[in-house]
Parts: sequence; structure tokens; C-alpha cells
Amino acid sequence: MASRTLEPELMDDPALEAGAHRRALRGLRRLNRLSSSAAIVWGEIADLLREGKPVRVLDLATGGGDVPIALWRRAAKLGLPLHVAGCDVSDVAVDFARGEACRAGADAEFFRLNALTDGIPGGFDVVTCSLFLHHLRDEQCVSLLRRMAAAARRRVVVNDLLRSPLNAALVWLGAHAVTTSRIVHVDAMRSVRAALDLETARKLADEAGLRGAVIRSRPLCRFSLTWSKP
Repeated sequence: MASRTLEPELMDDPALEAGAHRRALRGLRRLNRLSSSAAIVWGEIADLLREGKPVRVLDLATGGGDVPIALWRRAAKLGLPLHVAGCDVSDVAVDFARGEACRAGADAEFFRLNALTDGIPGGFDVVTCSLFLHHLRDEQCVSLLRRMAAAARRRVVVNDLLRSPLNAALVWLGAHAVTTSRIVHVDAMRSVRAALDLETARKLADEAGLRGAVIRSRPLCRFSLTWSKP
């Protein structure tokens, strides 16, 4: 845990069988609920929503879309105008997210996009990603953060794992508590070993030009990075 160790995650394998992929996405949805992923992001955009004007949020590498859909649900209950979108490199994940949004009746769109190589579309007030940075090498993190900042009209929000021995133990317990998916069990531990620490997150944000980004530890193994456009 002294330094990052990146290993290929099973869910990133293009040859992963679709049924196993969907089971893993359902397991990750439960894990995200347990760790309050959507609540972390909500806390970083709530002030924009309270202005009363429509807010558009794009979630990169959205997986099963549970974070943007949860954001939409919360906004809808409060009568706040929020449109959410998500993109992912996986067709299976995009189809899964579309089905979940349809069942929720959410004002949401999901589309295929490789966040590392494709252009990030404009027109979104907030560009966010959850549990994605730890998949990337440091230089890829810098590039992604820089491109997120260029695409966002107002704000960049990142929610990700924080690396520590204690968090590794908590992640193991959480993954085994919420799902029987071997993919989630394996990837959860690979994820926490590849996760950033706060000092590295600050260094990468500064290298990407996100000066003044607010970076803080969050409960249940997470940290958030929030940068508002001047």
C-alpha cells in the first residue's frame, strides 16, 4: 500500500461474458450505495442546483449508470431541474445503464465513448467521474483531468477510492457483503491497490492545471476532488 500497484481489472476485459458483466454491474451498484457515491457527488453540485436553473451533468466511465441516475432521483424529489448523461467504453454497460434509466423514468441519456481517446462533449455544466482515476496511470489521470476541465462549463467533480491498508480491509468486507460476483471481489482489491492517496491527487490536479481544487478524504474509503472554473 506504500505506492500504487496497477493491475488489469476483470471488468475491463472486452471478452468478458455479458451476463457476468451485468452481474458485476449490479454488485458495483450495491457497493456504490454502501459507500454513498452519489451522495458525495451530490454534495459537490447541490449549490448549482439551488440556483434554480437547469444543470446538466456528464458522468464519464459511468458503468451501470447508478451514480447519475441516483443524482437525478434526488433532484426530482426536490423539484430541482437536473439532466444527467453518462458514457462508457463498454456497450454492455451502456445498454445496462439505459435499461436502469428507463425503469427509473429518469431524464438521462447514455452513450458509448472512450473517455481516454474520444473528445469529451461540451454543453455540460459539470463533468464528473466516479471510480475511474484508479484505473489510470498518473499521466493518464493528468490528461483526463485537463480534458474534463476544458469540457465542463462550471465544475469538475471526481469521486474515487483512497488507498490505505484500512481501506483495503473495508473494501474487501464491503465487496463480499453485497455481492457474490467474483469479478467484483477481484476487482475491488485491485482497485484499492491502484488507488491514489491525497498527496498524489493534489499533485496530479496541479499538473493538470486545476489550481485551487478542493481535495478531501471522505468516509468509507473515498476521496473527492472538486474544481470550479474561474
